[in-house]
Amino acid sequence: MGLDGLESVTSGYRERVRRLALYDPLYELDRRQDKDARQKPIDMKGFGLLTLLFFFEKKIIRDLKNGSKELAEYLGSISHHEYELSPEHLEKLAQTILKTFRPATGKKRAYPFFNWETKQDEEVEYSILKDNNFDVKTNRQYYTLDEDGLELVFATKEFYSEFQLSINQLMLRKQLEKGEFQGALKQINEMRLNVESLHERMVKLRHEIQRNIVSEDTFDRYKQLIEDSHLRLERENEEFSELREFVKETQERLAEKDFYKREKIAYDTVLKIQKHLEEVHYQHSDLLAQSIDLKNHTLKAAQESLYYTGIEAFNFDQDITAAIIAGPLPLEALKGVLHPFLTVQEEKRWSPLTLFAEQNIQEDRDAPNDDRFTDVPSEEEESKYYQQLKTLYGTFMEWTLKAMEQGAHDLLTIIDTLNEIGHEEIFETRYFYDFWLLLHQRSPLKEGAVQNEDRSHILDAALAHLQGRTLVITEAKSMIRVSDRFSIQNMDVAIEKEDDYAFSRG
Repeated sequence: MGLDGLESVTSGYRERVRRLALYDPLYELDRRQDKDARQKPIDMKGFGLLTLLFFFEKKIIRDLKNGSKELAEYLGSISHHEYELSPEHLEKLAQTILKTFRPATGKKRAYPFFNWETKQDEEVEYSILKDNNFDVKTNRQYYTLDEDGLELVFATKEFYSEFQLSINQLMLRKQLEKGEFQGALKQINEMRLNVESLHERMVKLRHEIQRNIVSEDTFDRYKQLIEDSHLRLERENEEFSELREFVKETQERLAEKDFYKREKIAYDTVLKIQKHLEEVHYQHSDLLAQSIDLKNHTLKAAQESLYYTGIEAFNFDQDITAAIIAGPLPLEALKGVLHPFLTVQEEKRWSPLTLFAEQNIQEDRDAPNDDRFTDVPSEEEESKYYQQLKTLYGTFMEWTLKAMEQGAHDLLTIIDTLNEIGHEEIFETRYFYDFWLLLHQRSPLKEGAVQNEDRSHILDAALAHLQGRTLVITEAKSMIRVSDRFSIQNMDVAIEKEDDYAFSRG
């Protein structure tokens, strides 16, 4: 297997090992063989995690005076049903756990490893607990969670994987802001894996709904689960849209500064980021559509299935008739039993507001009064219009190139030149402005650059006039008021010959 494209696999290896090292104290506690008074093995790794949660909760409520005594009391209260531990034994266990998380030397824990990124033996330091205060009167040391300890607690939270995609989106934005384009491209690939994982979970959830909804309680639980998932997907979709806009602005900003000339590799990476981000966004949008389908159809089908299951199990003679006759039921109770089977009262009324409703008023013309929808044009009519527009765009391009040969270098001077040679009538049609907007969207352009797979492109006739040259359109800051009806933003226009990156102004 070749290593092409795998050079960045070991990037950030030290940071990944540091995250793994945070779990090392828990495994060190797991290797201890402590037993209670009944010789029952004690779950020391579980006690270690409970210790982290204890200090985390104390940090939330701002209770800062917690040491081995408070920890021992907590472990004793939570484990008295499982273990037979004396206060002295609990105090010893608490001190052991604290020393494991916070060595008695006061130094940070160290984790040696071989760094496959730098090919050297290295060591990472981390701190789970830190000294918080010291009571001189009682000679007691208090502790609290350090930053690494907080990270370890958060890594064990249930929501961590649920919000992994949102976390990746935030990291991607930070990398783009710092100009770390290679890292951003890798981050998008990780987001693709997150989206694929979400897709598998969505399919699994659909099967669970169809198989497991047997009561109203399970239906309500799955309904709430789908609604939470849908809200999260909507937030992620909004973030994707903002990221795409941010990447587009970054690409345009670099293009304006001629960045792609000086740093072609970095600029190409930004274009890859834009392409891959759109692909991931498309896959994520499909997840959002699946979520809507789950919400609107799958849950409804499951609820109907639950309803018809109840109908099949319902016996009218036994559950209704027998209950009424065998009683017999009093009149008040009889109304309550029969009420669900009675139809809802309906009453038709006419509103005077109908007189003021909108009326279908038409002018007296020769055209017949036809309330039908406008007919969709046939394929033949649509193809004819397509060919006419293609020919018109070819004419516009021919006039544009002639104007540039006469010295025009932007849209404003092109319009002035076309006015001078008697083509002012084109400025009163929308086609001229659509043509320039399309050129700007597709810039840079050259012959054969834009094509459709199934048919020719509408710009084919226009691009044929370039004859191997490249047309580059960039936005200018000024606005052009062409006529009373139309105005357009000015654009700089340049011709770039093949294999020549120096633009030549006319």
